[in-house]
Amino acid sequence: MTAELRPASPPLTERQEARRRRILHATAELAGRGGFDAVQMREVAEAAGVALGTLYRYFPSKIHLLVATMRDQLEDLHTTLRKRPPAGDTASERVAETLMRAFRALQREPHLADAMVRALTFADRSVSGEVDTVSRRTTAIILDATGLEHPTPQQLSAVRVIEHTWHSALITWLSGRASIAQVRIDIETACRLIDLPARDASGGGARAGGGTPAGGGAAGPG
Repeated sequence: MTAELRPASPPLTERQEARRRRILHATAELAGRGGFDAVQMREVAEAAGVALGTLYRYFPSKIHLLVATMRDQLEDLHTTLRKRPPAGDTASERVAETLMRAFRALQREPHLADAMVRALTFADRSVSGEVDTVSRRTTAIILDATGLEHPTPQQLSAVRVIEHTWHSALITWLSGRASIAQVRIDIETACRLIDLPARDASGGGARAGGGTPAGGGAAGPG
């Protein structure tokens, strides 16, 4: 059966969702105290008050656990940003402020941040669905910050570059290879791509001899 034809998983019941939330809360608590290595399936199950077999039915591995934890962290951040949108006169300023707010939230819990980023780095194809969900949420956060109702293909391409830059800047900071000031400079530099004027497909983009302007695709994996 192809992925397109595979039936979607039924939605969780209220009780199942509450159990899932306990599991992710326990994961975040353990990671926040001891980082990636502190997240062990048996300890998570005990902290969440569920059987080990139940935990594995929800999350097949600690990588699945930590990627799901990052997804929930981003969802909470997105909710907060919608309540208190970033200020800024330009799209680039709003996106930069949004990503720095996200960075500061992660900075408050560096062990948790390191655990989640390491999980994303280690994730293989079995976790691709969860990783795609994280990427789609990050893209949505950036697009909301731009305030653009109809972003151009070039702006959507810029969003992908910004997302990659933010992730890379987070990794270099966590590894001690970049200061917070350098992270801000890198993020602000990448965000300026949003404000670049779109190429004129009717004139400036086309070239004599039948060339066509380079087109951008749809936003990221989401």
